[in-house]
Amino acid sequence: MLYMFHCTDKAGAAQVRADNRPAHLAYLEAHADRLFAAGPLLSDDGQGMAGSLLIVECADEAAAQAFAANDPYAQAGLFETVEIRAWRRVYPKS
Repeated sequence: MLYMFHCTDKAGAAQVRADNRPAHLAYLEAHADRLFAAGPLLSDDGQGMAGSLLIVECADEAAAQAFAANDPYAQAGLFETVEIRAWRRVYPKS
């Protein structure tokens, strides 16, 4: 099942994001076969990063929670909030 991860960065945490970005990208690369989409949420001016949005194939809710918890960004304390929801693709039709 696909799960959506909506992660919002803590205020003033740009350096935490920058410091942990290589490990985060390596984590995503290690799970590339499960990624439907992944990328940063942008600040209002479009210049900075304010969070992350991922859609990931996970066996169940527990696996989705584990995926989120093992992300280096989460382990570094970057996120203020992490919302995880089951998601279904409707468009574009595959």
